[in-house]
Amino acid sequence: MTPHVRAPRRVRLRAVSRALRTRVAGGTLVGILAVTLVGGIAAPAHADEYPSWQDVQNAKANQAAAQAETTRIEGLIAGLEQQVAQTQAASVKAGDELNEAQQKFDLADVRAQSLQAQASGLKKKADDATTQAGRLIAQLYRSGGGDLTTNIFLTGSTKAKAADRLLDHLGSASKLVENTSGVYEQAEQARNTAKAMSDQATAALAQRERLRSEADAALKKAVAAAQAAQESLAAQQAQSVVLEAQLAALKDTTAKTVAGYQAGVEARRKAEEAARAAAMAGGSVGSQGWAVPVNGPITDYFGWRVSPCPGCTTFHEGADIGAYCGATVYAAHDGVVTYAGWNGGYGNFVLLDNGGGISTGYGHIVNGGILVGYGERVGAGEPIARVGSTGNSTGCHLHFEVRQGGSAINPIPFMASRGASLT
Repeated sequence: MTPHVRAPRRVRLRAVSRALRTRVAGGTLVGILAVTLVGGIAAPAHADEYPSWQDVQNAKANQAAAQAETTRIEGLIAGLEQQVAQTQAASVKAGDELNEAQQKFDLADVRAQSLQAQASGLKKKADDATTQAGRLIAQLYRSGGGDLTTNIFLTGSTKAKAADRLLDHLGSASKLVENTSGVYEQAEQARNTAKAMSDQATAALAQRERLRSEADAALKKAVAAAQAAQESLAAQQAQSVVLEAQLAALKDTTAKTVAGYQAGVEARRKAEEAARAAAMAGGSVGSQGWAVPVNGPITDYFGWRVSPCPGCTTFHEGADIGAYCGATVYAAHDGVVTYAGWNGGYGNFVLLDNGGGISTGYGHIVNGGILVGYGERVGAGEPIARVGSTGNSTGCHLHFEVRQGGSAINPIPFMASRGASLT
C-alpha cells in the first residue's frame, strides 16, 4: 500500500484555518492557496478559476447552469486529489531513494570504522614486534655483533673447563641469532600486514565519504519532494472544504447549506485551535536539556542483529522503543527539523539537527502523525509525531537513533549520560 504522506499537523491546521477564514461579507472566497509543484506536475488552478459563493447562488437559479457548475466543481475536486496523489508518489519515491543511500552510507561507515580499528591494532602489533627485534639486535651487538663466534674463540681457553664454557657460549649464540632472525621476520610481516590493512581502511574511508555525499544529495531531493507533497495536501484540504460545501449547496434546493457552511467555518476554527493547544502539551525534560522521546521498553538494540522482517537491515542504527499506536513522540532535544516525510524502511520519519554535530531520528511514525515541518525549530520535550508501524516494522513502536557527525551511535548510553535514560 502506498503510504499516505501528510503535512505536519500545525502546518495543516494553519493552512486550512487561513483558507477558511479568507471570506468577505458577501461570502466570496478570496484566499486560495496556490502551490507550484516539482517534478513536472501541473500547478493547481489559480484563484480566479475557483467558483465564488456568488457564482454558486447565481447558478442555483438555473438548473442547466447549476448542473454545469456542479460538473466543474467535481472536476476541480478530482484535479486537487490527483495533484496530491502525484506529489505523494514523488515524495515516496524520493524517500525510498534517500533510505537506500543512507543504508549504503551506514554500512560503509561501519566497515570503515572496523577496518580503521583493525589497522590501528595491527600497527601497534607491528611497532611492538619492531621494538622487540631492535632489543635483540642490540643484545647481539653487545655480545660481539655478527662476529660473535670468533669473539668467543678469541676470549676462550684450551683448558677443559674453558672448552665446556666455549660450547655453552656457542649454543647461546646460535639460539640468539636464530631468535633474532625469527623476530625480525615477524616484525617485517607485521609491518606489511599493517600497511595492507591501513590501505584498505583508507580506501573504505574514501568510499564512505563518496556515499555520504550521495546520501546528502538524496536528502535534499527528498526534502523538496516532501515539502511539495505537504503543500499540495494542505492546499487540497483547505480548498476541498470550500468546494465540497459549494457542491452541497448546488445540490440543495434551499439556502440552508450555505448558511450551515458559514456557521460551520467558525466551529471548525475553534475545534482546530483546541486540538492545536492540546497537541502542544510537552514531555518531561531533564536537567541537561534532554527528554525521553517516548515511554516504553526497549524491544531491539543498536548494532548487528538477525533481520526481524523482510527488508529489515541486519545492522540496526538505533534502538526500538515499544509504545502503543498513536502515542506521542517528543523531541529528545532542542533542534531544527531537517527532514519530515517518507523514508523507505523507516516509514514516516522525522530528523532533527540538535546542534554540535548531533542529530536524532524518529521512525515508523503513523500515517498523518508527523506534527512538524521542514525548517521548524522545536524544543526538547515538544510533541513532534505519533507512534505507528509504517515502513519495515512488525508492530507499533518508535525507532529512535542518534547520529554524531552523520555516523549512527548507540543511543542508549548516549541518552543515559544526559539524564534521559531509555531503559
